[in-house]
Amino acid sequence: MMHSATTPSRAPIIRNEATGRVEHTVGDNDAVIIVDHGSRRQESNLMLNEFVAMFKARTGYHIVEPAHMELAEPSIRDAFKLCVQEGAKRVIVSPFFLFPGRHWQQDIPSLVADASKEHSGISYVITAPLGLHGLLVDVVNDRINHCLSHVAGDADECTACAGTGKCRIYQP
Repeated sequence: MMHSATTPSRAPIIRNEATGRVEHTVGDNDAVIIVDHGSRRQESNLMLNEFVAMFKARTGYHIVEPAHMELAEPSIRDAFKLCVQEGAKRVIVSPFFLFPGRHWQQDIPSLVADASKEHSGISYVITAPLGLHGLLVDVVNDRINHCLSHVAGDADECTACAGTGKCRIYQP
């Protein structure tokens, strides 16, 4: 979904040789906000910061900010403001959610719309959640294999489980 009071900034356009499809990409005047639910558990909130740093390093996008929908800071409003202060003319909000539930359908659009009201002329896009993407199969399989290696004693705990004692074999 795209909302704009003005013409959106022109982002690079690439033709995908394999599919023949034209793909629009993030441009220099764009910012990306990666938004999760937010947690009372600070360690979980810090993991979003780690992911955002990895995402920014791998993509090379200039402006990438984390945001939490609720329960933690920075809020969507704070992240949107920071993106504009950093020079964004368009803000791309990417929900870090698996499937399109109420937060994606209602809560995030409402919070982003409210945040945008303070920044006249700045357009925004709310992307789809992660959803049924083939690469998620690889991610889930990698996580399963790593955890099985850990419980067998052949690998360290992953960063998600480190120190929790949760990555173990349970027996009734």
